[in-house]
Amino acid sequence: MIITTMRKCFFIGMLSLALSAQASTTLPLKGNVVKPSDRHIRYAGRISFQNPDRPAWNYPGIQIVAAFEGSSAKLVCKPGSGYFMAQIDEAEPFKVAFRGERDSVVTLCTALPRARHTVRLTYCIEGYEFRPEFWGFVFDGPVADAPPMPDRIIEFIGNSITCGYGNESTDKLDHFEYETENHYHSYAQMCARALDAQAWIVARSGIGAYRNYGGPKAGTPDSNMPVQYEYTAYATESRLRQNGGLDGEKWDFGRCRPQVVCINLGTNDLSTNNYDVRLLKQGYQRLLRMVRQHQPAAKVVLLCGSMLGGKELELARKTLDEVAAEARQGGDGEVYRFDFTPQTGALKYGADFHPSLWQHELMAAELGAYLRQLMGWF
Repeated sequence: MIITTMRKCFFIGMLSLALSAQASTTLPLKGNVVKPSDRHIRYAGRISFQNPDRPAWNYPGIQIVAAFEGSSAKLVCKPGSGYFMAQIDEAEPFKVAFRGERDSVVTLCTALPRARHTVRLTYCIEGYEFRPEFWGFVFDGPVADAPPMPDRIIEFIGNSITCGYGNESTDKLDHFEYETENHYHSYAQMCARALDAQAWIVARSGIGAYRNYGGPKAGTPDSNMPVQYEYTAYATESRLRQNGGLDGEKWDFGRCRPQVVCINLGTNDLSTNNYDVRLLKQGYQRLLRMVRQHQPAAKVVLLCGSMLGGKELELARKTLDEVAAEARQGGDGEVYRFDFTPQTGALKYGADFHPSLWQHELMAAELGAYLRQLMGWF
């Protein structure tokens, strides 16, 4: 049968995923093997290039973009790396998985019209348990220059809401599963795409500005966001003390100069009735000072997420208002505030009462409209 349209070919490629993800890089790979260090590939996000042919990360939202002349493409990763959203040209994005102990090669597309094609990958889960690595592509033709990344850059600092925790679940009583977390469909990524901007993500479920979820009233000073922000990847306290590998690698802030930084924290700090608002404010102020130290030219927007309600919502908004006002009084005139519409269940819930896909869409639209005005991005 002759396939005449790219979209039909694309879906054939999707249907072949389950069969094609059984190869191992110990076997010969037919085609043009393109290493991660190839100059034609573009990257966005906090990635460690200590080994340039085994780039590693564990935050969601890492993006890898490549182009090739040909009709088929395979993705090669460390087995067990987790989930990506993949897009071929302008076709509908789809999810691919590296979950098996030996799965290292996945076919992204096959039988496309022989022409120039673009592959876009977004890591769509939190990878601190998977410790993913990108090992390259296999094309059936020569690699080409990838299209440039957008000039606009937004850094998102956040918690499970920013990660997209449970947004592919439709039952609020479901608990966390990697299969239902999809950062590609988070408010952060949707907002960035609508604004034609890169999204650089520093986010971890359960993290707080001073106290992680369920932590003591005095806080979790060894693993909260002000500690983690300095590093390339999220790591536990013991791993941060290590000097080798991904763990403990200090982030080079010169690699990313966002025009705006959006901070969405506080939900975990206030999520259980064991918090200290004074310490929350101090934690936010500490993080704001760090952001300003590393990104002196960026606008900073303090966001109040959609999951809080009642007394805790009032405390969060009041605290963020005070942090922003005091920063401006201290001479920093580029600190702003934005509140998402609190969720009510009208747009349903994801797992563990987290925002649903529909709630994320609303959040993306709200924040996108605000940032268009603030940044003049029309």
